[in-house]
Amino acid sequence: MNQVSDEFEKGTKAVVYARVSSSKQTKVGDGLGSQQTRCREYAKYKGLDVVETFSDDMSGSLTTRPGMKSMLSYLRRHSKKQPVIVIIDDISRLARGIEAHLQLRAAIGQAGGILKSPTIEFGEDSDSILVENMLASVSQHQRQKNAEQTINRMRARTMNGYWCFQAPIGYRYQRTAGHGNLLVRDEPHASILAEALEGYASGRFDTQVEVKRFLESQPDFPKDLNGTEIRNQRITDMLTRPVYAGYIEAPNWNVGLRKGHHEGLISYETYLKVQQRLREGARAPARKDISEDFPLRGFVTCGDCDKPLTACWSKSKTGAKHPYYMCFTKLYVLHQRL
Repeated sequence: MNQVSDEFEKGTKAVVYARVSSSKQTKVGDGLGSQQTRCREYAKYKGLDVVETFSDDMSGSLTTRPGMKSMLSYLRRHSKKQPVIVIIDDISRLARGIEAHLQLRAAIGQAGGILKSPTIEFGEDSDSILVENMLASVSQHQRQKNAEQTINRMRARTMNGYWCFQAPIGYRYQRTAGHGNLLVRDEPHASILAEALEGYASGRFDTQVEVKRFLESQPDFPKDLNGTEIRNQRITDMLTRPVYAGYIEAPNWNVGLRKGHHEGLISYETYLKVQQRLREGARAPARKDISEDFPLRGFVTCGDCDKPLTACWSKSKTGAKHPYYMCFTKLYVLHQRL
């Protein structure tokens, strides 16, 4: 790390680095702006010339950040004749973990930067390094403690019957008196999904693939794969989530199934019918046009997910037809030609 006196030569070049923990914080409040203002005031007091400002909106536990990468690149290009001062508002803005702090501290020094802040005196003597490391450790502890408290609050809210994760398809959050943020139906997605779930429970849709095709045929229903298809895992999630029946559970937090405060898209009885069909393994329906060609369709099961295989003819570029048994449930296509 380069060393200079606190009495900088007037007009010494400086850059400002600011960081907030998420992109949301760049829109709500003025975290980046307030940091930059304090750093510029410090630079003015020290007689420094701020020539660039860099920022990031991600966790302080990460060392790979776009803004930090751009700043280090700038330092390498402009610190050959004279070191460039790097101003941060607080030690926690550089990093929120001791390991990340040490890595970035070293990277800034190697790139020709000198770290300064209006809230802490950085130095290379043993006492200064001890204080700096202690503050970095405290910052890490605060980040970990905040994460623990957030999880504890979310778990407690889940135990009280509230969904506290990202709103699933078919729902949106609405501020409700006496409940806070509560899941409410998000139309037309809610009605479309309810029809799909009820259709699978009643046997209208024999397989998950048919549920997938039905949802993909609805122009208003969101597709997560190239804007035209829905991933198989998402279909499985929609069929197995009790939240759509008005219930809540969080197995990872040891929160068992319980009635939620939100309205279900389907009844709990319908949800149980869906789970029963999934456990039994819905069979692919017989089709007269290919039953003679694929006698095992609906009877032979996938070796990976144990779900019944479907079948079809496929035409190659040469025009030749080839028969296939396929499993859409796990996106596996078994290229077993008959």
